[in-house]
Amino acid sequence: MEKKKVVEIEERIPTLKERRKQRANRRLILYVSVFFLLMTMVIYFQSSFSHVKEVEVIGNQHVTEEEVTSLSNLLEDVSIWRYDKDGIEERLEAHPEIGTVTLSRRLPNTIVIQMDELSRIAYVVEDDSYLPVLETGDILRETDRREQPYDAPVIYGFSQEGELREIASELTILSGSLHQRISEIHLSPADNDPLQLKVFMNDGFEVHSTLRNFSERITPYPSIVEELEADQEGVIHMRMSPYFESYTGEEDEGETEE
Repeated sequence: MEKKKVVEIEERIPTLKERRKQRANRRLILYVSVFFLLMTMVIYFQSSFSHVKEVEVIGNQHVTEEEVTSLSNLLEDVSIWRYDKDGIEERLEAHPEIGTVTLSRRLPNTIVIQMDELSRIAYVVEDDSYLPVLETGDILRETDRREQPYDAPVIYGFSQEGELREIASELTILSGSLHQRISEIHLSPADNDPLQLKVFMNDGFEVHSTLRNFSERITPYPSIVEELEADQEGVIHMRMSPYFESYTGEEDEGETEE
């Protein structure tokens, strides 16, 4: 019986040795793999492989992608893992045409800049040039581009900062379709209304209104125009109760302006 047990153990020894060898090999492979992984990570973080190679700009319309990329300084040997996110966002938002900015990573080496530009709600004429008026009421003078007022009306006579900001606020509230129907807005003070507005529409009508709550007063314009004959020309008075006054001196009956 004792002899049989000794024989069985001797027969199992090669198998045990082989298993120990396999476990040792697996541990060695694991250690080597971890070592090379750590070395690869060190090389990646310390080399140009981790630098930003591309900047993608989303949401820009007037500010060029090249200008945004240049302001960000992200292509100047900057690591995709160690860039100054808050500083870059603050620097970009200081641009007169940019509202808000958000930065995010897209591996392996791209930074995505999502931005919202300040809307251009009007233009003013200075030195035979059209200068955009932003939704804040600020006039954009720091531009080398030759602007054309294709996307917003031209405004005249708004020399005071308060008046300019107020018309900017009112135009920002307007729907896009109604905003696009306005060609020119003139601040034309009268004795009974120092904030009187004369508005010239793209469809040929002239609107008289006032600066206070202008966006609310002009809202019914499309429905009023639908009631007029196609060949009628005149002034639509829009303060309290709108009415139409023909250039021939005839007024629509049943409507008086308060």
